[in-house]
Amino acid sequence: MNQINRCSWPGEDPLYQTYHDEEWGVPIYDDRALFEKLILDGFQAGLSWITVLRKRDHFLEAFDGFDPFKMIAYGPEKIESLMQDSGIIRNRLKIESSVTNAQTWLKIQETEGSFSEFLWKFVGGSPIQNSWNSDNEVPAETEESRMMSKALKQRGFRFCGPTITYAFMQAVGMVNDHTTTCFRHSEVKN
Repeated sequence: MNQINRCSWPGEDPLYQTYHDEEWGVPIYDDRALFEKLILDGFQAGLSWITVLRKRDHFLEAFDGFDPFKMIAYGPEKIESLMQDSGIIRNRLKIESSVTNAQTWLKIQETEGSFSEFLWKFVGGSPIQNSWNSDNEVPAETEESRMMSKALKQRGFRFCGPTITYAFMQAVGMVNDHTTTCFRHSEVKN
């Protein structure tokens, strides 16, 4: 049986491996998809990504597909409904910040023209190609993630510290942090 060389962080979990093999590190430029990913990364704060990943489908359903235009209308009843939903992470601050972040997303759309262009400018518009030999070399944050975090917070985003924004940048392909021995490193590079 052939062994696939991949980054070590997915371990043996099939869901995690599929996420690594098919999604993580692939550049995303769609405004709504970037918003979804940033919100989910905010829900990850203090938890492992696999926890969020296992609940992702339910999050999509509960949060109306992360449609910011629908989310800005969430009132106290919807917030309470989400707080009772065992299929998501029931943290009031994170849920309420999602609504605030949807409002901020709309403001960024108005002022910048595109959420994607606003975010991708922190890496010069194209993915940063790293050459890590092991997962241990990968930083938790970078100057780019600190700058992105600061800019998002200045505009009103919450749950977007530099570690969260770096995880986001990795996931949406703004940085290629697949290790050099991982089969995906060269695939997402090209």
